[in-house]
Amino acid sequence: MAQHPLPSLLPQTGLTRHRRLREQGSLRRADLDAILDAGFVCHLGVVVDGRPLVVPTVYGRDEGRLYLHGSVASRSLAGGAPVCVTVTHVDGLVLARSVFDHGVNYRSAIIHGTARKVTDPDEKLAGLRRLTEHATPGQWSYARRPDRKELAATTLLALSLEEASVKIRAGAPDDGDGPDAGSGVWAGTLPLTATWGVPEPDPLLAPGILPPEHIARRAGTRHG
Repeated sequence: MAQHPLPSLLPQTGLTRHRRLREQGSLRRADLDAILDAGFVCHLGVVVDGRPLVVPTVYGRDEGRLYLHGSVASRSLAGGAPVCVTVTHVDGLVLARSVFDHGVNYRSAIIHGTARKVTDPDEKLAGLRRLTEHATPGQWSYARRPDRKELAATTLLALSLEEASVKIRAGAPDDGDGPDAGSGVWAGTLPLTATWGVPEPDPLLAPGILPPEHIARRAGTRHG
């Protein structure tokens, strides 16, 4: 499905305007792309039968769309309804001199829009490839691809990245020059990182089958 290039700055709408902690807000689309590229799990928020429902799921993206997938039986993937998708990375705790000034270093993105159910076979296959390659680059060409039955059992949603809100917090506590500066209490940040471990083979895997290079080389590398 054709799409127009998105502007380099995110539009400010009634849903995306930064009302609190504006100094942490970013309008750079490059920051949105970086946050999405650093993860592969999002939370999809949608109203189902009059009640809010938030579902964790994996995602992938192209230049202008986010792709989400799941079972055709999933009520959250009906499509055609307004949704909200969030992606958050926690980079550490901000430990100040007072509990009130504690915080979190983080990167977060919220995407608003109406999710569209992908029905075109070519776009559906391309979207699933984006999703697979986003989580594990190289896997689409390595493993067996979905057959017709599996495609029929899978729902794929496409959500435009046109309307999004980004916030980023980094750095030290904010109370270094406040009334508590001389309290003698330690203050600083406690970084949080995630690292990929060594691949663990399926117990039923035939002997002699080693992990491919695109999986093995991720061991010990940082996620996010």
